[in-house]
Amino acid sequence: MDQYVDQIAVFIEANQAWAGPITFLLTLGESMVLLGLFIPATALMLLTGGLIGAGTLNPWGIIAWGIAGAIVGDALSYWLGRWAGPGILRRWPLKQQRSGVARARLFFYRYGFASVLIGRFLGPIRSTIPTVAGVMGMGHSRFQMANIASAILWMPLMLAPGYITARSLGTADNAQQIAMMIGAGLSVLLGCGLLIAMLRKRRIPARQRRGN
Repeated sequence: MDQYVDQIAVFIEANQAWAGPITFLLTLGESMVLLGLFIPATALMLLTGGLIGAGTLNPWGIIAWGIAGAIVGDALSYWLGRWAGPGILRRWPLKQQRSGVARARLFFYRYGFASVLIGRFLGPIRSTIPTVAGVMGMGHSRFQMANIASAILWMPLMLAPGYITARSLGTADNAQQIAMMIGAGLSVLLGCGLLIAMLRKRRIPARQRRGN
């Protein structure tokens, strides 16, 4: 797997015009149900962030392509769930991923909209949550709101570690570096805020049950 990651990274560096479309395909694939388990998009996003930090790639084009791929991938997974219905969760190949599907269903049942918003940041269930949302009949507009918002937060966060590392090793363009770090920082803060809000929401019914 490491060999394929290195080959793709070399190709992106040598063919910068293809960097955006490749990023689109990587984030789309990682967001698709099951495909996401086999695509090393995380490692490639770190390497891409490094190429951005080194000044080889344009950050805004890569971010735009990556966000678009993540949105399309989740949307396709969602519509697959809506179209196929609950039966898809009992068929191959999802049948072979029972524990992951069960976790995704439980997560969605507890948190609904927020599960789609924050699920993209949770590796084991990232590519399954959209399909489960479709199966469970989540409204299209609510799903797409969570899908788009999470993609906008997720993409800068994926690129940031490689970017910051590359910048720390060379001369930095302060404006770009500050913008990237602010974007990544906001992504982390918003993600943590959502998680805290979800946990608080979960505690309130438990306290109410104890009070009754």
